Amino acid sequence: MPDIIHEFWVASPASAVFAAIATPDGLAHWWTKSSIGRVETGAEYVLDFGPAHRWAGVVTQCVPEARFEFRITHADADWTGTLVGFVLTPEGARTRVTFHHSGWPAANEHWRVSSYCWAMYLRIMRRYVEHGEVVPYGKRLQA
Repeated sequence: MPDIIHEFWVASPASAVFAAIATPDGLAHWWTKSSIGRVETGAEYVLDFGPAHRWAGVVTQCVPEARFEFRITHADADWTGTLVGFVLTPEGARTRVTFHHSGWPAANEHWRVSSYCWAMYLRIMRRYVEHGEVVPYGKRLQA
């Protein structure tokens, strides 16, 4: 199964990055339109991307300031069952972020497009954490 992996640095402490990737409010500032969930292993999250795209996931890993991962339980066919996760490693005044979206059924067009889109969203997340920038939901892939 193919995976999507991105590694980058954020010029902020791991606590700020963790808040952006694990809390419903944080996710809504860079990825989802809105989110509902609790920051704990086993919690269910609703990931709202608009009326036709109300997806869900279960938290499989939650170590504050270090790891956060969802298993996508309700989405389109290619995403359902995949893992979306982050490993945070403090390095001085910045944090190394190792992102993965693993378990794809095939290296198909949707996998290729999603890899590109993740790079765009992760860049927006970094700008949000480092500078407080919030790109309106409908303009995120053009930012």
